Amino acid sequence: MSVHDWLLADQLPHASFSAGISLLVPHGGIAEDTTWEMYMSINQEDSSTVPEDGAEIFLSPAVTYGPPGLDLSCPIAMTIAHCAEVAADNWTIRLKRQIQDRWEEVMSVDEETTSCYCLLEAQRCHLLLEQPGRYVLMGETLNQEAAKRLRLAVFGSPDPSNSLGFTLRVYCVDDTPYAFQQVAVGERSRGGRLLEEPKIMLFKGNAFSLQVSIQDVPRLLWSIKPFTTCQEFSFSQVWASNRSPLHCAFSLERYSLSTSQLSCKISVRQVTGEEQILQIYASVVENEKGVAPFFTQSDCTITSQTGSKAFKIPSSIRQRISATFDTANANGKDWQLLAQKLHIERNLGYFACQESPSSVILSLWEAQHQDFGDLDSLASALEEIGKVQSPREAATLDCSKDDSELTKLGLPW
Repeated sequence: MSVHDWLLADQLPHASFSAGISLLVPHGGIAEDTTWEMYMSINQEDSSTVPEDGAEIFLSPAVTYGPPGLDLSCPIAMTIAHCAEVAADNWTIRLKRQIQDRWEEVMSVDEETTSCYCLLEAQRCHLLLEQPGRYVLMGETLNQEAAKRLRLAVFGSPDPSNSLGFTLRVYCVDDTPYAFQQVAVGERSRGGRLLEEPKIMLFKGNAFSLQVSIQDVPRLLWSIKPFTTCQEFSFSQVWASNRSPLHCAFSLERYSLSTSQLSCKISVRQVTGEEQILQIYASVVENEKGVAPFFTQSDCTITSQTGSKAFKIPSSIRQRISATFDTANANGKDWQLLAQKLHIERNLGYFACQESPSSVILSLWEAQHQDFGDLDSLASALEEIGKVQSPREAATLDCSKDDSELTKLGLPW
């Protein structure tokens, strides 16, 4: 399953996805007299198709952007959601690019290189890329404590072939927005309802299976098929990402049409590992008044922003910051200090190779803060840098009180 979007690169500098993926084409990335028709696509990969020894698994969807001959004057910023539990150093995570039918390593996410840049966070990875193509994050466990996050969700719908029947479907998928979006699309087509807020579970790479069981079904009101109350997924089924969302179903039947409610518990546990309980209190009456859908059409679409709306930092301020920090001065106020104050402290050699290091640093900051509507952290960093200014710097950064952009943003200049 894939999601696609087509962009005119001279008009749409920033496309973001509810699927947990975003692409930022910075100001000046495309020559003013040039138009490119860009595209992006997302695919859920199947780790069982990896032709090597099977030690690596996919930790993110595969994201493609192009066209292949796209000519950019500076790196694009791409954000990809992943499902690895990275709080402990139990993984080796690599960025890979597909060349023909093989996934070839671009870099390890903790590597220092001038070819591209990776900034790994708890739930997503920010990339600075200069070469179009198909990219994915893959991981290899260093020990059995390595874990990936699963998102657990229970959906329900009446049985269309039995007026007394009701089906519960329990999904155990990678904890990425795109993986859950696949579930949402499938459930919408069959009229399913989300019956409980999804929960997150850590699934360890220790070869133990996953058990899903239904408990506390009111026996006087409901029956369930014998020998189906506990179902099991093998370790490999859960550990290796699948193109089809992993799920099991429980078929229940009420004894009377007067029974309109179902209450029960769903237990999801890794053998010898973590357990999560989802408590279900659900109406089984179809189209009952007051029951709202759990998602809308917009949840499964790509949103694109143009011009100034695509960026947190207005173009004029971005240019002023870059002009100030790209060249070192006597006070040591340069792009390296800017990076330090924005907590970008590794692989600085990558920025040193850029025509405008400060501009690329700001692209990375934009990618990190796309979900937040303010410039507080940037303003704080600039204010801290600006506490000691030479007269020449003050003149360069000075602006009139009528500069509405700066005044509105509350920047220190």
